[in-house]
Amino acid sequence: MEYALIASNIIMAGTFALRYASFPPQIPLFYSHQAGEEQLGEWWMIFLLPFFLNVFVLLNKLIYKKFFSKNTFVSKIIHYLNLFLIFAITLIFLKIVLLVS
Repeated sequence: MEYALIASNIIMAGTFALRYASFPPQIPLFYSHQAGEEQLGEWWMIFLLPFFLNVFVLLNKLIYKKFFSKNTFVSKIIHYLNLFLIFAITLIFLKIVLLVS
């Protein structure tokens, strides 16, 4: 699991570094808002996605170790939840970065 998280962080950082030169000052981040200027956020806010990804994965591991260390069913649920989070947030990050640059 740690390797997937590290790989995800490297992919996101590498993609951003390669596309930084053509990055606009504002990017569409808030898709739940109405179309237009309400969806835009500052360019640095894209780093909230990897930040929250790392926080959620580490929080899931901490909760598992503290409360459910002997339960294999919860272990599998948290494992697959973390894999889903890593995959989904990485794809969202890549989609946004490749869309705006």
